Amino acid sequence: EAIQSIPYTLTDVQLFHSDRGKEFDNQLIDQVFDGFGIEKSLSRAGCPYDNAVAETTFKSFKIEFIDREVFENLEKLKVMS
Repeated sequence: EAIQSIPYTLTDVQLFHSDRGKEFDNQLIDQVFDGFGIEKSLSRAGCPYDNAVAETTFKSFKIEFIDREVFENLEKLKVMS
């Protein structure tokens, strides 16, 4: 269900990075990634700083786009950021 709820085309995704959470240690997810040619990247074990840039970026998005505004195109998003 989670994979079906992704709001964009998986063929557009090239890389998926995550920490080593158990929810991402999943054979079904690996099969989906393989099927769509998505490279899987994991943080190093015991090194939370590997994910620091991604976490900071997502935090900024959550703060700045809290109203979940939908942009018509990339140009309108760039104007807002």
